[in-house]
Amino acid sequence: MEIGVDIGGTFTDIVLRGEGTEIVRTKVPSTKADPIAGVRHGVEKVLSSAKVAASDVTRFIHGSTVAINALLERKGSVTGLLMTSGFEDTLEIGRQKRSRMYELFLRPETPSFMAPRHRRFGVAERIAADGSIVRPLDENDVRAACARLVKEHGVSAISVCYLFSFRNPLHELRTREIIAAAHPEVRVSLSCEVDPTFREYERCVVTTLDAYLQGAVGDYLQRLSQALVEIGFRANLQVMQSRGGITSADTVARRPVSVLLSGLAAGVVGSQFVAARAGFSEVISLDMGGTSCDIALISAGKPLLANETRVAGLPLRAQMIDVNTIGAGGGSIGWVDGAAGLRVGPQSAGAEPGPACYGRGGADPTVTDASLLLGYLNPRNFGDGSLSLDLGAAEAAMRRLGGKLGLDPVTTAAGVHRIVNARMADEVRRVSVQRGYDPRNFSLLVLGGAGPLHGGVVALELGLPRVLVPEAPGVLSAFGLLVANIEHDQTETFAMRADEVDRASLRRALDRLNQRGREKMRRDGVAPGGIEVREYADMRYVGQSYELTVEIPARGEAALPEAVAAFHRLHQTLYGHADSRRVVEFVNLRTVHVHRLPSPPAAQRRATGAAVAPASSRKAFFPSLGKYVDTPVHARASLPPGSALRGPSIIEQADTTLVIYPGQAAKVLADGSIVLEVMENES
Repeated sequence: MEIGVDIGGTFTDIVLRGEGTEIVRTKVPSTKADPIAGVRHGVEKVLSSAKVAASDVTRFIHGSTVAINALLERKGSVTGLLMTSGFEDTLEIGRQKRSRMYELFLRPETPSFMAPRHRRFGVAERIAADGSIVRPLDENDVRAACARLVKEHGVSAISVCYLFSFRNPLHELRTREIIAAAHPEVRVSLSCEVDPTFREYERCVVTTLDAYLQGAVGDYLQRLSQALVEIGFRANLQVMQSRGGITSADTVARRPVSVLLSGLAAGVVGSQFVAARAGFSEVISLDMGGTSCDIALISAGKPLLANETRVAGLPLRAQMIDVNTIGAGGGSIGWVDGAAGLRVGPQSAGAEPGPACYGRGGADPTVTDASLLLGYLNPRNFGDGSLSLDLGAAEAAMRRLGGKLGLDPVTTAAGVHRIVNARMADEVRRVSVQRGYDPRNFSLLVLGGAGPLHGGVVALELGLPRVLVPEAPGVLSAFGLLVANIEHDQTETFAMRADEVDRASLRRALDRLNQRGREKMRRDGVAPGGIEVREYADMRYVGQSYELTVEIPARGEAALPEAVAAFHRLHQTLYGHADSRRVVEFVNLRTVHVHRLPSPPAAQRRATGAAVAPASSRKAFFPSLGKYVDTPVHARASLPPGSALRGPSIIEQADTTLVIYPGQAAKVLADGSIVLEVMENES
């Protein structure tokens, strides 16, 4: 038996998979003050529903927001930074980039909060660009700096980022030994281990962030492990990484920056699995929860990966699934700006107090309130039935909002939906068109508690042909934890022109990376025979500033020309042009080690082509019709494979509500997913 737990901003999702295809799932409100309390409540609830003991569970996989929350809320460890003398201010100087070019009073956009000036010290040492030692490490400098950091500033973590340590890590490794001998309680992050690649500012940021997260992530995993032991679990804790693979909690504690986008990655992995099982290789996943909407592109059955992105405004250089997040969820609040325009989000009512209709003290009008007023949600059977929605409170909230615009509550609710749908459509264009992909060649896969309610309109606005709705979209992120593989990635700078590459040195560098990957797999208990290895190179035309990652598809003589040809093809796809006459150069090498875990078999269901009678009906408002219409409501559990429905219709289940808009048709597939064919424009 296996359990996957994903913590979201509004709900914590829990999925238990038993022997065969038995799956038990539940959602409980997230407990922001203490996330572990919500996890414990949800786990005990699902164990009780499945009538199993915690000791029977063999795997426990977790997707957590603790790292990103610590960053956003500025609640990381008190961190010190050691740099090569003369470069102490690299973290604060940055790249002199401005996100708003003409802002006269722009606040600093570098993460100096992680290690302010008084906690940054220079150390006498110097390594050259070729790795040779120009100036030996002054060990007394290290001891003096660390003594001041600990005694005067109370640091609990230290980041070490010396120049060119990725060429020669000797000084950084010795620095850690010195710190460990004098201050064994202090956690240390070394740039030669966290990010052994060139560009000192980006390397400094990710290494310091790793140190900054050490306490929050390490303490959280320790407390969670203790809570699981108290419940009766014997299984080791595993954690989802930002790249989409899982690893042990011990490995995460060594490099906490690897789980910064843990929760977002789980939803994409679940989407990838469901899409492949349904026969779809080109999909765009849209994960709309209570607080935010996460959008990712999956092409040829694989999610796009990013080597560098910006998280909370910080340049983060670490391989992760390329996910774009906007503040568009069921709890997003509608408001009127200074120009009397209706806006939605990014502020959210969250789980506490939640939308006005929750009856928990919230009064702000939200997307969920609009959905209820439009008739899409069942006020007496929301979620698993544990929460009744207050239609009167939702209408009153929309009336207050509409009063500022001279609109009635229903028109206001429809406007809230139109705006949030348009925002999500714009973000889908951002992750597709701006990366060289035509979104019309993709299907939209919707997940999260609110995704299926909005997916039909978003797809129509984009011109996408169909929408794929998983069997349990509201908890797909938690399910994604159960179908993820154990993965580890390693990176090393390898700066050399392709026409001057020494194949032997290329092979030696890749072998070093592979050795690191095997060591990480060994710590996770994976035998060498069960590991798949893929090798990649970051490449660019000579003179370019940024790189593209391509797979090195073969070994031997064919490896180099095939990698160069792959780079030209990718450059053509992304930028619309390529020049095979220009010289290409290597920048970094990467390897990825994967241990594939068994996939759950698809449940066998009896198909039928007969029409299915609705369980009930209710009035729902559809803008294309301009009025409320009597809309059939179906229970998802009563729709066997082969069932076909036409819009307008509503399908309800414990974790979400699917709206089939006028002009759309839906069919249940053999695996339990639903395909929604988009036919007319619902504006």
